[in-house]
Amino acid sequence: MDVNKDEVCIFIPTLNEAPTIESLILSFKEIGYSDILVMDGRSTDKTVEIAKAAGAKVKIQSGKGKGQAIIEAIEEIDKPYILMLDGDGTYVPADAERMLAPLFANDADQVIGNRLDTFEPGALSKFNHFGNQVINYLFKVTHGEYLGDILSGYRAFKTESIKEMDLKEKGFEIETEISVQSVANRQKTVIVPVAYKPRPGSPTKLHPVRDGAKIIFAIWRLAKVSNPMFYFGLIGLTLAVLGLLSGIFVLYEWFRSVVHTELAILTVLLITLGFQIFMFGVLADMFLASNRELKREIQRLKRN
Repeated sequence: MDVNKDEVCIFIPTLNEAPTIESLILSFKEIGYSDILVMDGRSTDKTVEIAKAAGAKVKIQSGKGKGQAIIEAIEEIDKPYILMLDGDGTYVPADAERMLAPLFANDADQVIGNRLDTFEPGALSKFNHFGNQVINYLFKVTHGEYLGDILSGYRAFKTESIKEMDLKEKGFEIETEISVQSVANRQKTVIVPVAYKPRPGSPTKLHPVRDGAKIIFAIWRLAKVSNPMFYFGLIGLTLAVLGLLSGIFVLYEWFRSVVHTELAILTVLLITLGFQIFMFGVLADMFLASNRELKREIQRLKRN
């Protein structure tokens, strides 16, 4: 499928990417992409000046964080397609057409570049690679769909598709939120393998353990509104199981002529509360499904 490069905005969020941003912009220009937007997070090096000199349109974001950059950039972009990638030189422009082709063929609303099977030596440590795989598995368990590499910074969108999302995450959890909302909105997502190179110039801004924990928490937190049956069901089931275990102990002690009145009351409370929270999850899931169906119908009518 031919890609009309004039209909694509290359979007690059940056923060102190002076060593790599010029070559990245020039590489995209050499292969025919003219609309390049850099949203800068108030870099303290020469990123802004270098990007402007290389021919990119540069905006300074009002707040901090990659998520904030993406949210603000969406309002700036008027082209029908967006190709987003990090400005640190880890992703290569040569994969651009592979990323965009499913969108132009109308086979996808979003394309995710999967790094995990094609990264170059030194680009990902064994620990980071394992952590990414764990996070992708947890996403599948929590949100019901496997997307290959939910933390990938190389993505392509139909602009109308990403504007349908109600994005709120201000930091690097934004990729997780985009993945969650694409599943929730039943958008067609295609996964393609992309190259991933060692980061040149400066060390990564992410801390594997601390930031990995934040992402796992974001996956769980976002399930409250995207998959309430799982979120509240798991809480309710946990409380009910604790109540059941407590009840077994109370019965065991009762047969030994030992009465635990307070523990018996706690048992009843845990089982009752667990059941109520579980049922709340069921009702919330039914309401959410109805709301999504109504939203899709409104969007369909707007397109027509």
